[in-house]
Formats: sequence, C-alpha cells, structure tokens
Amino acid sequence: MKNVEWLLEELKAHFEKEATGHDFWHAQRVYKSALHIGSIENANLRIVEAAALLHDVADWKLEDDRRAAGQRQMEAWLDRLGFTEAEKKAVYHITENMSYKGGTNADKALSLEGKVVQDADRLDALGAIGIARTFAYGGSKGRPIHDPENGPVDAFEDFEAYKNNEGASLNHFYEKLLKLKALMNTETGREMAEERDAYMRAFLSRFFKEWEGEL
Repeated sequence: MKNVEWLLEELKAHFEKEATGHDFWHAQRVYKSALHIGSIENANLRIVEAAALLHDVADWKLEDDRRAAGQRQMEAWLDRLGFTEAEKKAVYHITENMSYKGGTNADKALSLEGKVVQDADRLDALGAIGIARTFAYGGSKGRPIHDPENGPVDAFEDFEAYKNNEGASLNHFYEKLLKLKALMNTETGREMAEERDAYMRAFLSRFFKEWEGEL
C-alpha cells in the first residue's frame, strides 16, 4: 500500500496515550501479522493492510462521539490514500464486523481479506502479548486481576451483556481468549495460534499455583 509509512505516523499520533492495549503498537503488530498471513493466503493486500491498520480507529469500545470521529478520520485517510468507493466499502465491512463481541458476531460473513485481518487481530490477543494486553485493559477499567468468588461467564446472552460485563481480568481468558484458537479462519492463522495458545494455558496453570501459594 502506498504511503503506509505516512499512515503509521498518523496512527501513532491518533493513538497517543492509549492505555487499553488497543494502541498504535497493537495496530502495527496486527498489520505485520495480517501482511504475513495475507501473502500466504493470496488475499488482496491493499485491503488487508488498510483494514489491519485502521481496525480500532472507530471500534465499538469507544464512546459514541469518539467512534463517529474515528469513522470520519478513517474515511479521510482512505481518501488521501486514493481508495475507491468499492475499496473503502470493503475496508469498512471488515472493521465493522471482525470484532469478537462475546461470540455474538460469529454469523457475520467476512471476505478472505476480513478473515485474514480477523486472524491477525486474534493472534495479538494470544500468547505473551495477549496476556499483557488483558491485564492492561483490565487495569484501565479498574478491574481486579482475579476474583475467585466471581468466575467467568460461560456464554453471553447478547452483545450488550458482553459489553457491560465487568468481571475480573482473569475471567477474560475463559470468556474469550481460550476460545480463539478454534475460531481461526485460515490455515496459516491456525498454525500461528497453536504455540501462543499453549503458552497462555501454561501461564494460567502457573498463575493458579502461585495464587494458592503452591509455588
């Protein structure tokens, strides 16, 4: 994609002081992983690159006014990059429908490019980075690390229930992260998820042993 370095600098400024784990560095990691997966899976890399870099600019986790501003900013950037209306529509469909949303978004049909970007985003929720991001996000929302008296939700009734959930950070592993490996779209994504999922499970095993004073 032309001017990707320019867009990276724009994103760095846009996400300044973002502390929830959905920051510039997250966007850059997703971009790199998506480019790797997309190259192997023969996806349209122009769409993949743009959607990967912009996927959190107007994310549902933002307040309504920030989300609307993010949508306007995303369109302005795509215009400057010379994207056609059809290309912009393809990017918007990915960014609007790739989020996990408590598993309530599973019926959204994604293009190959959308599947690639979704896999890349999910990979960044796994492994060592995924662990760090989970506790960074929980801390930003004032959530405890772990509350053994209030365990994870087995399944959310709808998106609103997922969005309003305020459980401990550790619950997030069971409510979302440990489910992601089985939900990867591409063969490349599934292969990349294997080691990260195993690392995360090993961390949880160690966590609970230390929590109980066994180590």
